[in-house]
Amino acid sequence: MNIVVLTSLAMLAFAGNSLLCRIALQHTGIDAATFTSVRLVSGALVLWAIASRQSAPGPRRLAGGWLSALALFAYAEAFSFAYISLPAGTGALLLFAAVQISMLGWGLSKGEKFSRWQVIGFVLAVGGLVFLLLPGIASPPLQGALLMIVAGIAWAVYSLRAKGAGDPTQVTAGNFARSAPMALIVSAAMLSSMRWSPAGVAYAVASGALTSGLGYVIWYAALRELKVTSAATVQLSVPVIAAFGGVAFLGESASLRLLVASVLVLGGVAIVLLVRTRQATSR
Repeated sequence: MNIVVLTSLAMLAFAGNSLLCRIALQHTGIDAATFTSVRLVSGALVLWAIASRQSAPGPRRLAGGWLSALALFAYAEAFSFAYISLPAGTGALLLFAAVQISMLGWGLSKGEKFSRWQVIGFVLAVGGLVFLLLPGIASPPLQGALLMIVAGIAWAVYSLRAKGAGDPTQVTAGNFARSAPMALIVSAAMLSSMRWSPAGVAYAVASGALTSGLGYVIWYAALRELKVTSAATVQLSVPVIAAFGGVAFLGESASLRLLVASVLVLGGVAIVLLVRTRQATSR
């Protein structure tokens, strides 16, 4: 399949996670813990089926690891509870900002050298996140915002641990299989407040099986043809797609604060990535 088509489908899938979760929690009777459990279980089943077809017949060891599965679980759980109160576009921007800032910060802590322009880009991205969270009429609910930042940090940890961990589909399948029981334990602990509906479960299954499970497989296929920096840069589109989707399908409004914060965060990250590309090319 054409690389442009694969990449576009993957970005739509990633943005779709935000839209499906927000729609389910706001317009159906499902609760956040149940949504997460159904999402991870359905994602684990789809990825297991795909991974089984790719592997040789006979017994095989479950790929992935428990620490990565814990990070995946923390991301998915915090993501769902954050979307109880956050608009789709705001949540996607907070998630993206937390992921990128965490990964860039990790690189700095490991001795990666930033040029002057990269420092400016990093400061712009952090400043955009701070600006979005400043108290005011247009600021997002603090609890939801903090939960989404936790989700972003957890996803950054998961992504960093996934580098060089083996076949990505097999590893992701193993991590989903390990994280699903963790989510079910949370649902069992919150059984007294459990709520669900057929529509809510359907959205959760779509999020787990399609936009998570199949979405990751499509993304890994696209990554084989994309340069690392191109792969990172194209993800700048995800918060924008989610914001437009929120306006189109959920009747959400894009505030001036969100627009300014988006320009600062996405522009700052883009500067860092583009300068990194130029440095790699010059070498």
